[in-house]
Order: sequence, then C-alpha cells, then structure tokens
Amino acid sequence: MSNETVGTESGKSRLIALLLCFMLGWTGAHRFYTNKIGTGIAMLVTQGGFGLWIFYDLVLILVGKFRDSEELCLTKWSM
Repeated sequence: MSNETVGTESGKSRLIALLLCFMLGWTGAHRFYTNKIGTGIAMLVTQGGFGLWIFYDLVLILVGKFRDSEELCLTKWSM
C-alpha cells in the first residue's frame, strides 16, 4: 500500500495510460484518457512534442508520478 493518503489516487488505469502513451503517444491519447484535453491537443499538434514529450510522459507513468486532470496520481495498474 502507498504512503499517500486516501483520495490521492486517480481512478484511471496506469496500464491503459502506459499503453496509450506507448502506442499512440504522438496523438496525446493518454492525455485525452486522463481528461487533460488542452495538453492532449498540444501533443497532437506537435506530434508528441517532437517525441520528447512522449518519452517524458512514459517515464512519469512508469514511476507512478503521472497525474490526471484533477492532479491525482495514476498508481493502479488494474483496469
């Protein structure tokens, strides 16, 4: 169990976000999935921040620090 307090975990799946970022990162699909519409559009227009933004998000998701639109960490691997 995490040291974080209850209510700080997102209801979104970390596994789904990881797969979306890996396969469709240049479209910002993982950002749309976590309701980050503005940055999702920015990723779509810049083709994933020219690849750098995708890599950054992949690392954040893998280490459990990626956050949804409500600033809650995606920590659960389950769907």
